Amino acid sequence: MPSHKVFFYFCCQIIVIMKRRLTIYRILALSLSMLAASIGVQAQINTEQVVNIGRNALYFEDYILAIQYFNQAIKAKPFLAEPYFYRSVAKISLEDYRGAEQDAGMAIERNPFIVDAYQVRGVSRQNLGDFSGAVEDYDAGLNLMPEDKNLLFNRAICESALKNYDEARVTFDRLLQLDRRNDRAYIGLAQLNLAIKDTTAALENLNRGIALGKNNASAYVMRAEIMTRTQHDFERALADMDSAILLEPRLAGYFINRAYMKYNLDDYFGAMSDYDYAISLDPSSQEAHFNRGLLRAEVGENNKAISDFDFVLKSNPSNFMALYNRALLHMRTRQFREAVRDFTAILKKYPEFEAGYMARGEAKRRMGDHKGGDADYEKAMAIFRRKKTHVSNFNPAEIEAAAAIKKAEQRALNPVEDEPETAEEIINRFNTLLTVHDNDAVKPEYANRQRGHVQNDNIEVEPMPMFTLSYYAQDNKLNGKTPYIREIGDINESRLLPATLTLVNGDPQLSEDDIHRHFSNIDYYNSLLSTSKPRSIDYFARGLDYLLVKNPDAAIADADAAIALSPQFMLAYLLRADAHYMQYRMAQARDAGSAGLPADAPDVKSQAMLRQRQDVTTLDMMQDDLDQAIKLSPKNVYAHFNKGNAFMLQGDYTSAISCYNAAIELKPDLGEAYYNRGLMYLRMGNKTLGVADLSKAGELGVLPSYNVLKRMTR
Repeated sequence: MPSHKVFFYFCCQIIVIMKRRLTIYRILALSLSMLAASIGVQAQINTEQVVNIGRNALYFEDYILAIQYFNQAIKAKPFLAEPYFYRSVAKISLEDYRGAEQDAGMAIERNPFIVDAYQVRGVSRQNLGDFSGAVEDYDAGLNLMPEDKNLLFNRAICESALKNYDEARVTFDRLLQLDRRNDRAYIGLAQLNLAIKDTTAALENLNRGIALGKNNASAYVMRAEIMTRTQHDFERALADMDSAILLEPRLAGYFINRAYMKYNLDDYFGAMSDYDYAISLDPSSQEAHFNRGLLRAEVGENNKAISDFDFVLKSNPSNFMALYNRALLHMRTRQFREAVRDFTAILKKYPEFEAGYMARGEAKRRMGDHKGGDADYEKAMAIFRRKKTHVSNFNPAEIEAAAAIKKAEQRALNPVEDEPETAEEIINRFNTLLTVHDNDAVKPEYANRQRGHVQNDNIEVEPMPMFTLSYYAQDNKLNGKTPYIREIGDINESRLLPATLTLVNGDPQLSEDDIHRHFSNIDYYNSLLSTSKPRSIDYFARGLDYLLVKNPDAAIADADAAIALSPQFMLAYLLRADAHYMQYRMAQARDAGSAGLPADAPDVKSQAMLRQRQDVTTLDMMQDDLDQAIKLSPKNVYAHFNKGNAFMLQGDYTSAISCYNAAIELKPDLGEAYYNRGLMYLRMGNKTLGVADLSKAGELGVLPSYNVLKRMTR
């Protein structure tokens, strides 16, 4: 069934390695020394502080907020390169490639020696399809840093996209001379060989690349594509797709591909399950709906198949294959009026389709329209006479399927030649957004894959985070409970704060309006504190605004002032603990961003030891504040919970369990405490208690518990 074929996305997965956020973190780390030498000395303290706070927001992936800070720096000192560069990083993270290209260009104009600015602009151009411009940027970067592996890899991919295959091969060879074990280079060579239709060489390169690095899902997908298309070895292809899915379990396209392999192995149930799961990951996927519709039709689930084709045609009315299959299903299910409508649309495009007239005529007669049915029959007979045949040998579905296959293969192997979207395609894409609620969409690789550490995707189990002070309530939609302590109720009743104070478990995402409102609040309290008698509540309020815009140092200073005026002000201790926790997380993000620095770089070991001591000190200060909060409010369950998290971060799991015990004793329905305590028990090897706690946590609405339970009880 050729129309059932699902095409692979192997090229798209490796074209832009720089899209990954981990690389952006590396950009930030590598740039600091050069930028500091060239422009840091000239910057005044305030501008430096604004840029540093913007970088903090970048580390937290709060790109909108980061851009606001960099805008301020650029407005104050437009001659500096650094704010433009970091703003380009924020924009590329938001997939604003055009804006990132422009900002990186502005940074290069001001300081042409920032290697990573060329890399950011090259990646932006690559995503915009300007492969020649990207090559120019990579060449400029390589002139400054000839052995940069990312620049070499991206350059080779662009040359391949431009069909400069010899030049691409030379660049790959240069990369392999620097690093013989670079698995990405072999995978890039495999892509090149596929483009010139040398599948044997491509397979050899893929085998070598996978042998060197078993964590590249794209390599498995490419090899599965070769096994499927050229060797029809669906069992080996299925094994490769299994490996790819283990590495990247949130990509709907992988499940669509695997379903096609299962279908060819007669595993219809497995194929249907994969289509269902792909749609759960990406409800807007036309490919998943279309292929599931075909499979449903084959197994006799006709009305369900029609529903899938309805979805496809609502999103893309020009999808001929969905229309054709739905017309046949409408005939099969005796929905003759709908069949007439579909066959009319088919015949409008293919007026020589004899069987189409025969089918529409039959549908009309079944509806009682014998005159219309006879007219269609005569049209079909006229075409038969003209062709001098009595058998319909024209099938528009085969023509459409062949055209779709050719177009997909061309796009996969020659992305530079992709045709621009037509106005109709753009409208259809927009309609898809309107008709599908995208509540858990799979983001593109650059935007999604690097959240956290990519090597731990689907492996690392994250504990429930701290409860922190906020103005943005996050109700648990499963049990409707909002964290509450008496002191928060009292301060809200006093109406001394600009909004209702609450506790949240995690980081709320602020809109641009929210960010501007907090900056306005800060300006208001600046004026108030400079003209009126200082009050602890005013310092507390301004400190919370600073914390919400990712400025923990200023928040700590305000918490200090509030405590100095009111030593019994328990919430001020919580605020200061929250700010210390933010400092710790920022330090962890910076360490992750500098992980790419060579181990033998000057002072790397001493700097690492210093950072470790600073982290311990920060956590100790946070615990001191939590202890004081507990002393002032012994029933503050969330202070006990946060203290448990602090011990967990320090690796003291038994002390963490004691804190979670205290929290659960005060609030027996605190699911987050059961979840984290369960993780601690499992980390310590106590499966019985760990599973029991996770079960209780799931019961109380902590959904990740079930995922961990499944993995722990196989």
